[in-house]
Amino acid sequence: MRKIFGLLALGAALVSGQGLEYVKANYTKYEYKVPMRDGVKLFTSVYVPKDQTQKYPILMSRTPYTVAPYGVDKYKTDLGPSPLFGKDGYIFVYQDVRGKWMSEGEFVNMTPHRPVKNGPKDIDESTDTYDTIDWLVKNLPSNNGRVGTWGISYPGFYTAAGMINAHPAHVAASPQAPIVDWFTGDDFHRNGVLWLPHAFGFLASFGVPRPEPITPDDAPRNPFSYKTPDGYDFYLRKMGPLANANERFLKNNVAFWTDMMKHDTYDEFWQSRNLRPHLKAIKPAVLTVGGWYDAENIYGALQVYGNVEKQGFEKQNLLVFGPWVHGGWSRGDGDRLGDIRFGTKASEYYRDKLEFPFFTHHLKQKGDMKLAKATAFETGTNQWRTFDSWPPKSGPGLTVEKKSLYFHAKGKLAWEAPTEAGDSFAEYVSDPMKPVPFMTNIATGMTREYMTADQRFAASRPDVLVFESAELTEDVTIAGPLENELILSTSGTDSDWAVKVIDVFPDDYPDTEDGPPAGPPGARPAAGARNPATYVRMGGYQQLVRGEMFRGKFRNSFSKPEAFVPNKATPLKFAMNDVFHTFRKGHKIMIQVQSTWFPLADRNPQKFMNINEAKDADFVKATQRLYHSKAQASRVNVLVVK
Repeated sequence: MRKIFGLLALGAALVSGQGLEYVKANYTKYEYKVPMRDGVKLFTSVYVPKDQTQKYPILMSRTPYTVAPYGVDKYKTDLGPSPLFGKDGYIFVYQDVRGKWMSEGEFVNMTPHRPVKNGPKDIDESTDTYDTIDWLVKNLPSNNGRVGTWGISYPGFYTAAGMINAHPAHVAASPQAPIVDWFTGDDFHRNGVLWLPHAFGFLASFGVPRPEPITPDDAPRNPFSYKTPDGYDFYLRKMGPLANANERFLKNNVAFWTDMMKHDTYDEFWQSRNLRPHLKAIKPAVLTVGGWYDAENIYGALQVYGNVEKQGFEKQNLLVFGPWVHGGWSRGDGDRLGDIRFGTKASEYYRDKLEFPFFTHHLKQKGDMKLAKATAFETGTNQWRTFDSWPPKSGPGLTVEKKSLYFHAKGKLAWEAPTEAGDSFAEYVSDPMKPVPFMTNIATGMTREYMTADQRFAASRPDVLVFESAELTEDVTIAGPLENELILSTSGTDSDWAVKVIDVFPDDYPDTEDGPPAGPPGARPAAGARNPATYVRMGGYQQLVRGEMFRGKFRNSFSKPEAFVPNKATPLKFAMNDVFHTFRKGHKIMIQVQSTWFPLADRNPQKFMNINEAKDADFVKATQRLYHSKAQASRVNVLVVK
């Protein structure tokens, strides 16, 4: 069953930020070193309401990114997941995780979970969360005995890990864009492909060691200097093969980068950091949050929700997905990304109507919370919908059908299977020395706008295959994961393949205004006058809906890679992260296939080897084929919702 929300103005505008003066006037700040079961003490900032006429629930966030400012006389300007919480009254707790900033102990990236606790030294993020909550409820006299946790991205990982073997007082948790597996889908890798600018840019600063407890004021500020605004040129020529990163730039001073280069397959190093198998018997109510356009991490939110769900759950396990970039639900309006407009302030809606009622209900036992199992923003039509499950299933008023988009000769894409006999295929030559860029703009990092960017620049390249449907005669809504079933060959012994699902706008689609009309300030523009620089030409726009990449040698196992037999047709199946998008009547559906996506993804030499050890001479051209005959029907499977 589904419900559709109209895009009406919210009943109440989002409460403005609390501000420093409000926080200081209404809260008292304390700082503690909370002892863990192994004797390590974690630095913890606590903000307690000055009004002591009632008891308050605790809202806690654990982070590797500092709980600054430090000092009991120095206050945060806003408290809680959104400004609504600080005005409503909670005890807010912020903690530096083990080995970071002012906390004692050794920091371990993606701390492996230990299912069996054998003694006081057998610790992980679950035990640290448990011990912290136990100390808080026993030592903060104004608490009501109910604790909630939340966090975005890395703090989302700590939230998800902290739900396991939860303390009895831990009644609600909201992991938001949580990390769960850094090799298969989160942050640094996509199906074994290194997400290069994100991994390098993040670890070059975050990965620098901290020899002792330290505050940001005392820490050296040495952000990595690219010495160029052009990331394509930096990674292709100045860095070159991954093996050069340490020698030329990191100088073996970033331990996790060094470890990552040593572990090029899904071995025990990565498997031990996979949180998914441990999300069992969760006791707190859970609200997992993600963004359709989260360049860092769509995967984690979907995986946390799905694994909690399939393990069996007695309380609420809820999912929210909106049209957001990484953490976009917690800030700003959420009404646009790049050239695409969503027609509503989706972030305000989430903070006011979803997140705040969830915590109010579970921590204060107030309010009539009527949140659906899954609340998802449908892009294309730009509306919120609710479902009884995710992905949606057929039920009263809702039909969900699995269908396939088939590749055909001459760049045709259709719901009907191909009928061509023999070896019908499309081919291109992939050159890792001239890789396909992922964006047209100049930047050093992983530009988040690529998630909705116009793909016409790629469609014009000879090393990108383009398949396009006929003009749609009715709306087509797809929801849930996309499953690629491809028959491919390469003249090399390994290759990557990127699949991009694209919404092609009609040629007469109206331009998008991106600024004020032309003319000097205060002047009345002439009738019909406009500054072309403030408008985006949307006619024929090719909006990326979802794009994912797969490293071919992992097609049968991420742990045991296999070489390709050159020029032999070989099946490749892989899932892409979920979408919820409507291709409107008059639009077309396009799929592009390519083997490089640079520098978003690191380059494959196109020969079977440890890519982290590749040299310049290892990178070779390869002829790639995508088969689309009756016997070798490549396709993308989707769930169509009606």
